[in-house]
Amino acid sequence: SLVWAATPGMLFQQDRQTSLQPLSLSWVFGYNSSLAVHSLMDGEDQVLLYISSHTVVIYDILGNRQYHLQGHPNVISCLCVSEDKRWVATADQGPGALIIVWDSFSGIPVRTIFESHPEEGVGAIAISRDAKYLATISAGTVQRVCVWEWTLPTEKPTCSTELRPEFGYQDYVIFNPQNPYEFVSNSKTQVVFYVWVRASAQDERTASLLSLQTFNSVVGRFSQSVFHFNNSQALTGTLAGKLVVWDTVRPRIPSEEPGARLLGMKAIKVVPMQEESITVLVVFESCIVTGDVKGQVKFYNGELKFLTCYSHSKVGPIRSISFSKTPPDPPGASPACSTSCTATSQPLIASQFDSSNSVSLTLNRNFILSTSDATALRVATDRTNFEKVMEEAKKAVNAITCHPRQTLVAAGSCCGLLKVWDYQQNKCLVSRIFPEASIQCLSYDPEGYLLAAGFTDGSVYVLDAISLLSSCKEFKFSRGPVTHISFSHDSEYLATADEKCTVTVYKRVLQNGSRCWEHLAGLHSHYKPIRSILFGVQVDSNEPRLLSLGEDRHLVEYDLNSSSKDHLVVLHRVRVEQDAVPLCLAWYPQLSTESFILTANNCYKMKLYNTTTKVCRKTLLGPTYGSPLEKIQILPTTNTVDSQLRYLAYVTKDKVGLQILPVDGNPHKSSAFICHPDGVSDLASSYDGRYVFTAGGNDCTVMKWEVNLNALDAAASLGGQDLIPFYNLLDGGREGEFFRELEDYFYYAQLCSHGIDTLETRQVSTHIALEEIPSVMRAIGFYPSEKKIEEMINEIKFSKYADTGEQVTKINLGDFLKLYINHRPAFGLSIKKIERAFQVLGYDNENGDKVIDRGDLLWLLQCRGECMTEDELAQCLTTLMGRRAGGGGSELD
Repeated sequence: SLVWAATPGMLFQQDRQTSLQPLSLSWVFGYNSSLAVHSLMDGEDQVLLYISSHTVVIYDILGNRQYHLQGHPNVISCLCVSEDKRWVATADQGPGALIIVWDSFSGIPVRTIFESHPEEGVGAIAISRDAKYLATISAGTVQRVCVWEWTLPTEKPTCSTELRPEFGYQDYVIFNPQNPYEFVSNSKTQVVFYVWVRASAQDERTASLLSLQTFNSVVGRFSQSVFHFNNSQALTGTLAGKLVVWDTVRPRIPSEEPGARLLGMKAIKVVPMQEESITVLVVFESCIVTGDVKGQVKFYNGELKFLTCYSHSKVGPIRSISFSKTPPDPPGASPACSTSCTATSQPLIASQFDSSNSVSLTLNRNFILSTSDATALRVATDRTNFEKVMEEAKKAVNAITCHPRQTLVAAGSCCGLLKVWDYQQNKCLVSRIFPEASIQCLSYDPEGYLLAAGFTDGSVYVLDAISLLSSCKEFKFSRGPVTHISFSHDSEYLATADEKCTVTVYKRVLQNGSRCWEHLAGLHSHYKPIRSILFGVQVDSNEPRLLSLGEDRHLVEYDLNSSSKDHLVVLHRVRVEQDAVPLCLAWYPQLSTESFILTANNCYKMKLYNTTTKVCRKTLLGPTYGSPLEKIQILPTTNTVDSQLRYLAYVTKDKVGLQILPVDGNPHKSSAFICHPDGVSDLASSYDGRYVFTAGGNDCTVMKWEVNLNALDAAASLGGQDLIPFYNLLDGGREGEFFRELEDYFYYAQLCSHGIDTLETRQVSTHIALEEIPSVMRAIGFYPSEKKIEEMINEIKFSKYADTGEQVTKINLGDFLKLYINHRPAFGLSIKKIERAFQVLGYDNENGDKVIDRGDLLWLLQCRGECMTEDELAQCLTTLMGRRAGGGGSELD
């Protein structure tokens, strides 16, 4: 098999195959600094393993290559690596949480455990020294500890137990290297030791209660625990810079006995090691190694005597320490870390020994440090050399933008770090830190000379795109965090939107012979959050036009030519939705005679509005992948042969996807993939449309996705042509009862149009009049509002007006089916939604039940929303009660 034949380093020896997916992950910028970074290889090949969101990244430092292990549906919460660096176990938290064991040599997932901790997922994981067993601790309020023999084909743990609440939240676990039947976990205040026996209940023993003032000294909160390498003791590091030494109350049964019982552990002493908090504690061969908040790595022997220290002034709090694998020792080599070693100017180098009898540790065991401020360093022990391998954003990345002409992408984070990457070479070109500032949005100007940045404190910087130096003084006219920023097509205007629902415009002016920016005006133009601002070009001139879209359902266009200092003029204000909330906005490509603006709302609908009249021209079913579209961008095209082949990139709450244009409601013309399970914060596309970039917000990563349009086109073709995709969206499909009923109603509407009782010869037709659309829609169970009825009729009536100048007066069954699919609620109308509506309208009676007075209901129907007349209300109620309008008898409608 591929796993059996796999060898170290083979991942990067294979030729990268073209992905068969429309979007494939090509590179990840950034990583999860709260989890460990592991050294898989060191020497001629330097390979790291770390976590980025829901992806395991294997990174070849010298070759600047990445290999991605994908399979988790949620952000990975914990990981562990076997001692031989081959087996990697990862786990996540959230719906459908998984435990996956990977072969790091081949990149193949060799075991997946489903529903290991179905309530909350996994909070901590460890692998035994022989790599046969996994220990996991759930992330729920009531934690469950499980031991898994992951090589066996079973979905059940070998044994498990629940922890008592007084143990605190256990967030770290590790096996005893000498005995896989023992492991230890700790919370900030409690340490728990375990012994497990196959096919029997697990037994956990909490250590004797250790208060923070035991031994007449401050112990501090616990960080990590380890087993001692040569005796029955265990150690726990604390944030007070101390080590707690645990020992058994009575001697253990020999560890070879599978049924060995840990009779109890007691803190025998607390050893003050240093002033600084100990954040990492590991056992390395015959040394005990600590890492602290000042970036120091200290080595101690088995008696906790200090041996040496590695430190650097620019290293932050250490999150993990990972040593390289030990190559075979040459003949005559002494142990790498002897108790007779002393700290010298070359740490851990046994320089006092004869070189023929010893080998310096530095030639064999370099190590990787990761810090809590998202920096990874490689430490070469022969030179005490700290080499920075990665330096990424330590806080949320909320803003990305692509250069309009070069292979550059800029990313800004909440820690004030602004980085520009060459995404072709996957290298950082330049960066700048804005102290005590948080970047919220970014935008290049169309020429690519300037980069504008909006901050959470309301300030706006206009930077040189190459050096990232300020090209003018900062502006601070926004009263809240700047959420959107954009340049006009001619780079003469810069517009921003902020959390206070204000649009602010800046203008480029000539002062003292040089071009600079000045504040033009601002306007509180919305009363709910602004979702998009968009510059365009006037149809009859080359002048810029500016629009903003808000959750208040208004699309506002501004008159830039008429605006003056401190006075921003509104040209049009149009309500674009009746009940749905618009979420994003884009200029629709010129695929027909008519020009459109494209919006997407929270009801999974996409709408096309005429750019001049702002009238809704089409309503279409959008992608339905768990959450509505949050951001959309038209992919740039370099196809000069067929300009009609255009595509749309979009992100939902946690996915990135592509959509073939024109949008028509066909579900097979779109696809989506999980990109950031905890939420996508921004979207950008390269200038040539070959790559799409997503920012993950709190997961601190930016992902580069390679676009394969041929794969998307192939998937759409396999979904069927013409009406086949739409038939499949109906209950029962083309041959189902629902469609037969729809046909009956459609042809019954034809009969009604000629009169039911007429004796004249009927003309058979495949069309019905547009006036019959509402009746047929209601007959098949879709009850649109009067506003939606108007939009449906106008959509068909003016569908050919721009091309022929004529109005359409009738509709055939195929077009009616598309109209129904695109306009009906994406997931139907549930009884719960109806109940919620009555709960809003009603009030609580004396028994606490929701009720509504009949008079109040009748008043609301006649006076609020789309008001009904008294005759309409009477007719509807009569019909609902199954009675004829004239009284007597009943008629089922």
